[in-house]
Amino acid sequence: MTATLAPPATWDFVLPPSLEAHEPPEVRGRGRDDVRLMVARVGDLTVVEATPADLVDVLAPGDLLVVNTSATVPAALPAVLADGTPVRMHLSTRLATGLWLVELRRPDGPGSAPLATDRRQTVRLPAGGNVELLTPYPPSEMPPATPPRLWVAAVRVPGALLAYLGAHGQPIRYGHAGRAWPLSAYQTVYATEPGSAEMPSAGRPFTAEIITGLVARGIDVAPIVLHAGVSSLEGGEDPYPERYRVPAATAGRVNATRAAGGRVVAVGTTVVRALETAADDHGTVHPAEGWTELVITPERGVRAVDGLVTGWHEPRASHLRMLEAIAGRPLLVRSYEAALAGGYLWHEFGDLHVILP
Repeated sequence: MTATLAPPATWDFVLPPSLEAHEPPEVRGRGRDDVRLMVARVGDLTVVEATPADLVDVLAPGDLLVVNTSATVPAALPAVLADGTPVRMHLSTRLATGLWLVELRRPDGPGSAPLATDRRQTVRLPAGGNVELLTPYPPSEMPPATPPRLWVAAVRVPGALLAYLGAHGQPIRYGHAGRAWPLSAYQTVYATEPGSAEMPSAGRPFTAEIITGLVARGIDVAPIVLHAGVSSLEGGEDPYPERYRVPAATAGRVNATRAAGGRVVAVGTTVVRALETAADDHGTVHPAEGWTELVITPERGVRAVDGLVTGWHEPRASHLRMLEAIAGRPLLVRSYEAALAGGYLWHEFGDLHVILP
């Protein structure tokens, strides 16, 4: 199909249901790397189709890929409101205070639908757990009268939280998923540290063989950790605080790569957010950890990242402003028009978009 994007300032377009990936690619084809990949280059505004295996040729020796090794946790819990209404509770992000950002959802077939409430209440969880909704977390660019979707809450469960989620939780999923998939479907092959409510999905198509091939060609790979919260940002909401860590070794490799003339390519918007939080005004990355509230826009720009491997983002998603900061408007419009016309697939099981200088 063909489609034309609205003016880039709004990044509003229609995503046809036919372009939603409903299942992992290993169900559709040969393996998790059986997806399409579009390579978009800022220098000449070209877009060409490739595959994840082609990254060994798309990238060059001396380049550095930075990946997010946060692992996905089963953060969706069955719950019951104070009035007896059954809901789903999504645990999104643990805050510095020990409280949580949580999201209520309404069960809706295989997935869930948004459920906003303006009522402070205690929501019951399985096995005697509960979540006390304390104060709304107001989304940006939403009318003040709109009931809040996200809440700051106290989460109380028996025993250790990860063990509790393992016993009672499921991976967060939405209606496009079609059916329930196991937690393993929502992990990257390099995930090591549990903490993400939803998978940092840009790296999902990477296999051990692809990573080995990259390293063998002289393309370095370095880790950061950013525990991603719920990604169902609606109506242009800005991302909220997320926990991150940039190790000293990774900071050093980023700085050395750029000093030697190589390119730093982030695998996922979470990696961009972590590296840019840890970078100073000159683009030097320092070891850092904590909670980041950084919102990357074209006006702010990027300082430590040269390229990005990412998925395809939904209309009005705040991440599109980050992509514009890296790609510029003309290339990003061209990429998204080509993806819509060419039948690329969206969402966590979909196709990839690589933006390079």
